[in-house]
Amino acid sequence: MKLTVLADNNTYIDRYYLGEPAVSYFIEDEGALLLFDLGYSDVYVKNACKLGIDLTGVDAVVLSHGHDDHTGGLAAFPPVGRPVKLYAHPRVFEEKRSGQLAICSPLREEAASERFDLCLSRAPVAVSPNLTFLGEIERTNGFENQAPIGECRCGCGWRPDYLLDDSALVYRGAEGISIITGCSHAGICNIIEYAKRVTGERRVRGVIGGFHLFDEHSEQLERTVEYLKRERIPMLYPCHCTSFAARAAIHREIPVQEVGVGLTLTW
Repeated sequence: MKLTVLADNNTYIDRYYLGEPAVSYFIEDEGALLLFDLGYSDVYVKNACKLGIDLTGVDAVVLSHGHDDHTGGLAAFPPVGRPVKLYAHPRVFEEKRSGQLAICSPLREEAASERFDLCLSRAPVAVSPNLTFLGEIERTNGFENQAPIGECRCGCGWRPDYLLDDSALVYRGAEGISIITGCSHAGICNIIEYAKRVTGERRVRGVIGGFHLFDEHSEQLERTVEYLKRERIPMLYPCHCTSFAARAAIHREIPVQEVGVGLTLTW
């Protein structure tokens, strides 16, 4: 599997790509071409062009969850003249808000279904020969995801949003599994443990994506660092919604790598 970062908060010096506080990854797996998240805007399309990546060949889009820094680029997805699968949790197109600010996908489910072949699933689904969309993550760690982020519209009213639509991809290779996540609202430790259960593989080779960790003195960060130390994961790429303080705290115990637009990983 080959993964190329098309959108991230960070850009590398002297490489002249566009950055935004968002996520988009282009993934190649045995001939299958996928996009994982589409950022806020058309930045991923512009960066793909600079990187020589032809997005009209994409077979499937995978959405980690419904926030607009991961779904905002849906409207910019280039016309390809054929059905493109879109994998996500069934609640990914719900309206979401933080105060009076809309933080959801610019497309509702009906509009998305006109442009994509929707595959909305709570259960794990294979999306390519070696990649599985995890669906709804089992949340077993008490120290992760205890507070809602804004509200979501359900039926005729609004309720606290615990981001049950948050999901991730797991890649299974000869040396173990690698996890690709958007924001880890379900908790990065929960996601890793669920990926192990889904695949039956205990060896974790790598993780890339947002860990949604900010406060270096929080119990969640402390417990996450303890977990990652026990797991001894050789390749950690926390980015996007992971503060510098949180990444530094992890790096003091277990090495983490820098992420920026243009980064290419081969797992």
